Amino acid sequence: MGLRHALAIDAGNSKTDVVLVDAAGAVLGSARGGGFRPQTTGVREAVAGLARLVAAANPDGLPVEHVRACLANADLPAEEERLAAELSGWGRTVTVANDTFALLRAGLPDGAEPCGVAVVCGAGTNCAGLAPGGRVYRLPSLGQLSGDWGGGTGLGREALWWAARADDGRGEPTALATALPAHFALPSMPALIEALHLGTVPPSRRHELTPVLFAVAATGDPVARSLVARQAEEVVTMARVALERLELTGRTVRVVLGGGVLAARHPLLHDAVLSGLARQAPRAEPVVVTERPVLGAALLALDGMGAGAGAYARLRGWF
Repeated sequence: MGLRHALAIDAGNSKTDVVLVDAAGAVLGSARGGGFRPQTTGVREAVAGLARLVAAANPDGLPVEHVRACLANADLPAEEERLAAELSGWGRTVTVANDTFALLRAGLPDGAEPCGVAVVCGAGTNCAGLAPGGRVYRLPSLGQLSGDWGGGTGLGREALWWAARADDGRGEPTALATALPAHFALPSMPALIEALHLGTVPPSRRHELTPVLFAVAATGDPVARSLVARQAEEVVTMARVALERLELTGRTVRVVLGGGVLAARHPLLHDAVLSGLARQAPRAEPVVVTERPVLGAALLALDGMGAGAGAYARLRGWF
């Protein structure tokens, strides 16, 4: 019997990665595309986009035993079930989970029972965890509706809010009021507000606001620093609650940190998260994952095929 094959999919809000792996840990094909947003495009269209990437990663149509799809916006069990049904037939078995679980797996040791907590701070925020025996903790991660705050999108929105109020006198002074429009080569906050409203600065560039926020915070600006501090507090709080709900506070377990905002290791945010975890979860072992999250989906695929230690080392070496 030849080597078995598995498809690993990590689909985030801004980009999607697909890799084809075999049971020996070799990556046989890969493809990258845009974000996965079934709530915006519709489930069928979003899945069609995944299908095109799967075809690019597996152009020879090799038979697939397992599909491990870790998908953004699969936030509720009902959404995972619907998406798993849409992917039915892509492999002998199909498992769909939120993309936070790919980050968690990427940061955990190979060959051990999975146990730990992952906190994502990318475009948005999310948290998930696993306890021995398979007990799961997860957040719905539906934005303000489910009590979330921050992430790159939220931080950019907050930076604009404070800058607009500083400019017109309703709020505290902040260097954000000059730094944000300057980044877009515009003379003032009113000009930036107009450009964003009319689309002269397209919505796709709003992700550029967050790095400006961190740069201003690094100069000591009180408003910018307060936003960074609040983001650190949110990350720490999510991790603490997950550890408590999973009854892991008395154990030494990993807290895996990832997503574009956390993986960038901005000193103010990174140091505040580490110090907050040391206070609130002193037995936690923080780990920052900078590899592409599809690594976690691929490791889950190897788990499903009962791969040996050499396969995990080979796969991690590819990344």
